[in-house]
Amino acid sequence: MQVQVFYDRCAEARLLFPTRRRSRAVIARDLPRYDANMASEKTQAIVLRVVEFSETSYVVTLFTEDFGKIGALAKGARRPKGPFEGALDLLALVRIVFLRKSSGGLDLLTEAKLERCFRSARRDLTRLYAGYYVAELLSELTDEGDPHPELFAAANDTLLALDQGEPLVETILHFEVEALQHLGHFPLLTDCVGCGKAVPLVGRVRFGLVAGGVLCATCRLGQRRVASVSAAVVQALQEFATAGGNWRSLRLDPAIRGELRGVWNNYLAHLLGHKPRMHDYLGFLAR
Repeated sequence: MQVQVFYDRCAEARLLFPTRRRSRAVIARDLPRYDANMASEKTQAIVLRVVEFSETSYVVTLFTEDFGKIGALAKGARRPKGPFEGALDLLALVRIVFLRKSSGGLDLLTEAKLERCFRSARRDLTRLYAGYYVAELLSELTDEGDPHPELFAAANDTLLALDQGEPLVETILHFEVEALQHLGHFPLLTDCVGCGKAVPLVGRVRFGLVAGGVLCATCRLGQRRVASVSAAVVQALQEFATAGGNWRSLRLDPAIRGELRGVWNNYLAHLLGHKPRMHDYLGFLAR
């Protein structure tokens, strides 16, 4: 019974984010146009989405190391003995060969070899949700064809850490912080985002969700969506922002987890323009 519940909830989460269907008309419109100008490329990629296209093919969304996010048609991927050897699983790390589109539409995936599957998908529902959340942020925060090798490395390390049993709360917060740093969206936490003056981290601190960082008393006036947070929350975010490769030694004080997730989730929702879908499944991060 527990196994069935696990797979039922996995299916629910897959429908919620990674396996979102596109209409056949939309996919057909985006099919690659084959011509002599299509260049063959090789790179590593993380599988973000897999959508059934026909009885034999998938349309996939991949976050690649060298080319950023791409959409591609994987012809024959659903055949038992297809050219992709079962590599196109959600959150898997794969090495791919694809033909780049000459203009518009989908790329054409010609080869994918599995380098590492996301093993947590089979044994731990909370880690599966966390992995889906990593994929959602990669998909929502990046544009197609905009490479971010550092972000790819951060996402790959995060999925590996989830598989290796690293603490969930710290692992996900580290990825969120690192992703926003690489993409230029990380909030200013030491000086007032309005005037540049140092903001003392004592007592309660004004955090501007729209302004993008902490505010002094003067610059707070007239600002919309300003949260009052404890100095300990701001200091915790600073620690994760400056930890670098030592982040695994950090532990978030349970006393501030709820407050931190409250302001942090609202900041992420402001950046995306909507609440991340997987936030409904990640309540355990605040506990």
